[in-house]
Amino acid sequence: MPTLVAQPYSLSLNPVLTASGVKGKPVTSLSSEGDGIFGYIQSVIHDKQETESPFMVLDLGVVMDLMDKWHTMLPMVQPFYAVKCNPDPSLLGSLAAMGSSFDCASKSEIEAVLSLGVSPNCIIYANPCKSESHIKYAASVGVNVTTFDSEYEVEKIRKWHPECELLLRIKPPEDGGARCALGRKYGALPEEVPTLLQTANDAGLKVIGVSFHIGSGDADSRAYHGAIAAAKGVFEMASQLGMAKMHVLDIGGGFTSGPGFDAAAMHVNKALESNFGNEEGITVIGEPGRYFAETAFTFATKVIGKRVRGELREYWISDGIYGSFNCIMFDFATVTCRPLVMCGENMVPMCFKDSKTFSSTVFGPTCDSLDTVLRNTQLPELHANDWLVFPNMGAYTTAAGSNFNGFSASAITTYLVYSTPIA
Repeated sequence: MPTLVAQPYSLSLNPVLTASGVKGKPVTSLSSEGDGIFGYIQSVIHDKQETESPFMVLDLGVVMDLMDKWHTMLPMVQPFYAVKCNPDPSLLGSLAAMGSSFDCASKSEIEAVLSLGVSPNCIIYANPCKSESHIKYAASVGVNVTTFDSEYEVEKIRKWHPECELLLRIKPPEDGGARCALGRKYGALPEEVPTLLQTANDAGLKVIGVSFHIGSGDADSRAYHGAIAAAKGVFEMASQLGMAKMHVLDIGGGFTSGPGFDAAAMHVNKALESNFGNEEGITVIGEPGRYFAETAFTFATKVIGKRVRGELREYWISDGIYGSFNCIMFDFATVTCRPLVMCGENMVPMCFKDSKTFSSTVFGPTCDSLDTVLRNTQLPELHANDWLVFPNMGAYTTAAGSNFNGFSASAITTYLVYSTPIA
């Protein structure tokens, strides 16, 4: 029997609200008749007018809708959420309550997931190159499935975690043209596969399957056909070498929640049927990260400074590319914003109604001129203490932020909402 298992799928609301990481925290129900999450952000700003700190809002209803869509569109693929994308405890806890398992890449990520009460059998250690101390930790807590793509990794695992089961990470024939291509760093080449399989087998380690990743963000999902066919070839090669039958296929991550997901699901399902349709006992897993995290988070930042140069408006906000907007540099993300202007004697945050806009630049708070969030964007006349609200800010944002110049990404507060009224 495989060491790797999936949790039962559930979309009941109460387990989400009582999940580790969520339980005990306020969760605000958003009325479908109001201005939704934007209206909620207005209320937070109004209630905390003295704050200059940026904040996130996590919509648990969005996460539940995405989980429902995943199971509808990819019923054969068990989700193992990629913790690296966004390790927010409330997101992890809610996903665990919905039945997600987890893809971890380090000791710290494993610790974070285990602290939620998740079984170690629901974790794949999906890092093909691990430090020895992290391998020993995984062995000590019972995380018994990992990936590899080199003979050197086989030796480390043989020495420090000989009971661990392995997935051979292969380089897909095509990388899908994703924003973040991963094939340059990870994945065995076709000519390396026989030696790696034989090396692991000779070391007494069980190779139970194959993993791959076509790239993260906006990948051409047609690449799944070649990748899944290549994985099937490795399954067959292992049998030819006299190894035990493989039974796990890990199709990686890189999924987005937009229109591209429907196309990706179609190509994955067709490729699975073509290559594994007649196989029994195959467990297929995926490693979605941005699929669950990106659209579930909205980010609010305060305008802390302004400069006017002719018709150009330049603004400074309370977070930048060394913080949550590092996604612009490292994830090649394109961000958009919606302004909130503080109006009246009571300083009520309102959507700006004036039609006049100006070409604007938005800087982050640090002293580095590289810290620029937006250029040549049209914004109304803003002032200090107004706010900019950025949707779709959950993927590779706060997770990779730093404390450069004394601005701490780790100090950002996350508020919880649910976009369907709670009964």
